[in-house]
Amino acid sequence: MGDVLNDIADCVPALRRYARALTHDPDGADDLVQDCLERAIAKRSLWRPIGPIRPWLFRILLNLHRNALRDRRRRPATTPVDELADILPAPGSAFERAALAETARAMERLPGEQREALLLVAVEGLGYAEAAAILDIPLGTLMSRLGRARATLRQMTSENGRPILKAIK
Repeated sequence: MGDVLNDIADCVPALRRYARALTHDPDGADDLVQDCLERAIAKRSLWRPIGPIRPWLFRILLNLHRNALRDRRRRPATTPVDELADILPAPGSAFERAALAETARAMERLPGEQREALLLVAVEGLGYAEAAAILDIPLGTLMSRLGRARATLRQMTSENGRPILKAIK
């Protein structure tokens, strides 16, 4: 049982990053992670150690986030633009910082399903199969969402048809 709790604790930084990127609110992200950890610890007997615990935790966090979104549909959402740039590595030049801020704003405007997929793969560095399992979608669906997200980001962050930020592949 102690190993499971240690494995859960090891995942907290990644859960915090993902929650901050999903919610765009540091306090809301902390609450989301806390809710995720409470649920994971309370339900740890349901986890079957046939693989890493990280995807299970990400799925809990994502389900909690989606439930909260459904509960808040009637209220307008507020999204601070600067939050995503705070959790990514800081680029060197002023041009790179401006391009990163523009990319963060563009990511906020992506449809939720595309943003969730892109954050898991691009920010958290998860493999396609692991991200698809977390999102509970087929691998082909994940690939489609990533392709649409990347294409939309390229379009939103280009100037006269030329990409401003070349890091988006």
